[in-house]
Amino acid sequence: MSTTAVGKPMDRVDGRLKVTGAARYAAEHDYPNLAHAVLVTSTISKGTIAEVVTAAAVKARGVAAVVTHKNAPKMKVPEPFGGEKPSAGSTTAPVLNTDQVFWFGQPVAIVIAETLEQARHAAQLVRVTYQEQPANLTLDSAGKVTTPKKIMTEATTVEIGHAERALKAATLKVDAVYETPQFNHNAIELHATVAAWDGGKLTVHDTAQFVFGVQADLATRFGLKPADVRALAPLVGGGFGGKGVAWPSTYLAPLAAKVVGRPVKLVLARDQIYGCVGGRPPIRQRVAVAADKDGKLTALIQAGRSATGTTNQFVEQFTFPARHLYACPNIYLTQETIALDTCPPTFMRAPGECPGTFALESALDELSYQLKIDPVRLRQINEPDKDPTTGAPFSNRKYQEALALGAEKFGWNRRTPEPRSMADGRMLVGLGMATATYPVYRMPGSARVAVSADGTAVVQSGCHEMGMGTATAQTQIAADLLGLPVEKVRFELGDTNLPFAMVAGGSSQTISVAAAVSAAVAELKGVVLKLATAGPLEGLKPAAVAVRDGGLYRTDDPASGESFASILQRAGRKSAEAKAEVMPGAEMQKWSMHSYGAQFCEVRVDPDFGTVRVVRFVGAFDVGRVMNAKTARSQFLGGITMGLGMALLEETHRDGRTGRIVNADLAEYMVPVHADVPAIEAYWVGDPDPHTPMGAHGIGEIGITGVAAAVANAVYHATGRRVRRVPITPERLLAAPRDG
Repeated sequence: MSTTAVGKPMDRVDGRLKVTGAARYAAEHDYPNLAHAVLVTSTISKGTIAEVVTAAAVKARGVAAVVTHKNAPKMKVPEPFGGEKPSAGSTTAPVLNTDQVFWFGQPVAIVIAETLEQARHAAQLVRVTYQEQPANLTLDSAGKVTTPKKIMTEATTVEIGHAERALKAATLKVDAVYETPQFNHNAIELHATVAAWDGGKLTVHDTAQFVFGVQADLATRFGLKPADVRALAPLVGGGFGGKGVAWPSTYLAPLAAKVVGRPVKLVLARDQIYGCVGGRPPIRQRVAVAADKDGKLTALIQAGRSATGTTNQFVEQFTFPARHLYACPNIYLTQETIALDTCPPTFMRAPGECPGTFALESALDELSYQLKIDPVRLRQINEPDKDPTTGAPFSNRKYQEALALGAEKFGWNRRTPEPRSMADGRMLVGLGMATATYPVYRMPGSARVAVSADGTAVVQSGCHEMGMGTATAQTQIAADLLGLPVEKVRFELGDTNLPFAMVAGGSSQTISVAAAVSAAVAELKGVVLKLATAGPLEGLKPAAVAVRDGGLYRTDDPASGESFASILQRAGRKSAEAKAEVMPGAEMQKWSMHSYGAQFCEVRVDPDFGTVRVVRFVGAFDVGRVMNAKTARSQFLGGITMGLGMALLEETHRDGRTGRIVNADLAEYMVPVHADVPAIEAYWVGDPDPHTPMGAHGIGEIGITGVAAAVANAVYHATGRRVRRVPITPERLLAAPRDG
């Protein structure tokens, strides 16, 4: 396939719509006679509802109905996400069909009114009293501790050699505990659902990363056939995993619409997202690493505990990076979960790999100082020739090339090795680095491709555009596959009336959909060839024909062929189409498939106040072939920025008495603003992976991995103080002991 469009820095196909305000997101869809719903949420973490007083709310101006567990229609609880059936279920709690309270912020009533303001006012009039029970809210509480049977599809515990024995025998080693707190989702677009019933059929516009999962979830809850539920989410204003499953607001909007017999719009307030939508769970990890005097690892241990909910079984796979990064003869990896009475946790950008690399890469940095070996050199020394835990060959590992590229672009060679050895006036200067990694996931996908007699093409798949450039990249891919200019191709997505696509998660969407589009184009070749009953293609088999230059051409005589438009016009057809469904192949089991990167950070630290300023950041990545240079760079910069927030700013604070999140707003939940983010440089090796569709890997999540460790390592280099819990606040930095 020629790549006229793929790889180029093409502008977003939906960019003009977005910057002019013409793009329509979920909450911007209106229906005649639309009502507005507002949730009333619990103010305890565990217990039962003793009484709900709704009289004042019912009498309030404009109120159409108040729904509680006493009068709500019954819903069936579907399987949670990750089960055997397609589902976007977030929790097994029968929300609004029970008097049980499972977490602070759980919806306990819905108020539906003519206007949003009326619904908000009436919601404040609902009075709920509880019989409260003691709640488990922290990693040290009495919650149920479990070692999962599996994490995703992999074994929970990996043991090679005798890691503890090797650690004990070593003289050069690090054995430390690292912690990451709860982080909450704060996508710009609030979670919103507009629901409309038409007899026994339901249409929802939702902020979803998985419309087919939402469709399955709602069909189960309301006893419908999946075909009678249409879910749409063509544009999503940021997801990062938080919109990958159906949270209560997604199904309470159609419940409210059913009660009042009219369309309903439900938009969560910002503070409600902290209680109605899960985030990244708190994690405590022990990482122990040992090496011989030459720097070769002799032991690698990573074990710890992450929180899950009492009403879901989400597991943050923080031991996954250690399975695939470094050569080591003695490895022990395991993890456990503790069930807490909090909003069920969920995916957040690079789940598992993000907190896992913070701990692992911090420990490697600590070890480098004991060894007196440069951190970059230490990672070069421990490069494996095959996957360290599975023994599988790597599909296309170019980590060392990315490491060298990053070090060169950053100017790593100007770093002096000793902590507190670099300064800029009174400011301490630190340079740190860490490895980035994320698996290559591929999911089932399907696509439909149609070419028209006017020379244009429409490509369809029910995937999602959350700002990462999906529609743009797939337009480029389809244009190259068809041999058409990109302006002649339109890509449609985000609708269950389109061919099936899996969740936009795991950085899997680009290659999964690209494989389906490629297969659909191959099918289209046969469909169109049957219409070529005259001319140079008559009588040929599909194998003798290639798709290029907007038509079909003989492989034995490349100059002989005909455009799609010409074939269709002569056949009297307006269009021709084909559909294909593609499953992941055996390559996913045969090869160890990952993206890699090297993150380099420079900080300035005030030695008196402990304030940290990141002044420069460089990331260099091995992600296969890049589909669009402009949107790829945007993804890398976004991931790194989110990692800077993790390293220095973000942390969810919970009142230990009630379970209430006390910083449930963007005034006190700190995320990076422009002044916090330096000039970020992103580079990539760009070597296509021969074992993936289009030679590509996903890039949406690798950018955040390793960032927090790179910052922490730079802070140590500047100050000689090791902070093992993020965010690195002035208080934590000043309280950390100074080495030496």
